[in-house]
Amino acid sequence: MGMLRWWRLMSARLLLAIFLAATGALAAPPPAVFAQMDQMVATLGEITGWQVKRKVPSEVLTKEKFQRYLATHIKDSDHDKAVHAEELALKMFGLVPQDFNLARETSDLLSEQAAAFYDYRKKRLYLLDSTPPGEEQKMALVHELAHALADQQHELGKYLNRGSPDSDEITAREAVMEGQATWLTWAYEVKQSGGKAEVPEGMIDRLTRERDDPADFPVLEKTPLYMRESLLFPYNAGARFQDAVYRKLGREAFNAVFARGPFSTQQILHPEQYFGGKKPPALDPPGLEKLAAKQASQYRGIIEGSIGEFDHAILLRQYVGELQGKDAAEHWRGGWFRLYEHKKDQRPILSYVSEWDSPAAARRYFELYQRVLKGKWKKMEVTATTPEEVSGTGDSGRFTLRLTGTSVQSFEGLP
Repeated sequence: MGMLRWWRLMSARLLLAIFLAATGALAAPPPAVFAQMDQMVATLGEITGWQVKRKVPSEVLTKEKFQRYLATHIKDSDHDKAVHAEELALKMFGLVPQDFNLARETSDLLSEQAAAFYDYRKKRLYLLDSTPPGEEQKMALVHELAHALADQQHELGKYLNRGSPDSDEITAREAVMEGQATWLTWAYEVKQSGGKAEVPEGMIDRLTRERDDPADFPVLEKTPLYMRESLLFPYNAGARFQDAVYRKLGREAFNAVFARGPFSTQQILHPEQYFGGKKPPALDPPGLEKLAAKQASQYRGIIEGSIGEFDHAILLRQYVGELQGKDAAEHWRGGWFRLYEHKKDQRPILSYVSEWDSPAAARRYFELYQRVLKGKWKKMEVTATTPEEVSGTGDSGRFTLRLTGTSVQSFEGLP
């Protein structure tokens, strides 16, 4: 999802700069569970058929130091412009409130969710000392060791960045990584209990729909729907995707998802689309010259990216309803947005286009997106309407929503 590229890569890369800076703040002694790591990796190798090429160094990191370095890194990051652009894109789409602070929420969310991390650049595993001993520590290590073993075969850093930048494809590839590690953690548990080294059929839906006690993760529970679902999607949808590929290909599935990665979150949500291998069409929203005419030179582009089925499903779920939104989003075939900002007063303009699998599906989205516009703005006035175009004013300025065949275009914040 292009609008969250910085946030997504921050979480996917496990905050590399933090760990480089925090290596002097390690807790000691190491927990007893570290003694089980060789056995864990060997068992994961048996399940996947992968060779264990080297030991995985591991250390304990204090939660307090992690939180401080995390907050400092995000606040003083060179990514300030990226954070601003993504935050503004989220607000323009109505996915977060206007007072939402992306940097602060990122720090709070990752701090709350942290248990263990595999740093694929340093090839080192970190366990936070706040992770409860026993089963929780054990499962956290198995999950991260699954990443480490995959990295020894396929170089996760290169895999994650192999897709197009600012892309829904990044989210799909992260779902491969996290979904596979999640699936392998469950398969490891089954094998340790004497069962076949896989996730039993029928269990995957139950496991991916189980929810933790909201009291255990208050920050996650209070964060906007889109942010919350973006954090959970790679694990839950990714595990279901890995299971589907495994059912079709067997053990070869563990390599296949890296050798031929998915192109979109739609392929994660619908594995049959992955096996079909169809790539989403390249879309190009109208440029600023068509939107702002003579005022175009007063604006600059600050971010652009793809909008996938996952993004559309959450957007519609938020403003239309879960069932209706999910059904409509499944007809997605492509989406792209471009966000501009006035050079002096920072007024934004959003240019956004989506492609659908039929004229009927496009018309349906054209109608549903009008409800999105009405829902995300405090005030909306329609000044002109035809069966193919609606225009008027909203909180951010003038807007035009247009239906053309299988395409829906929206221009928002026009001067």
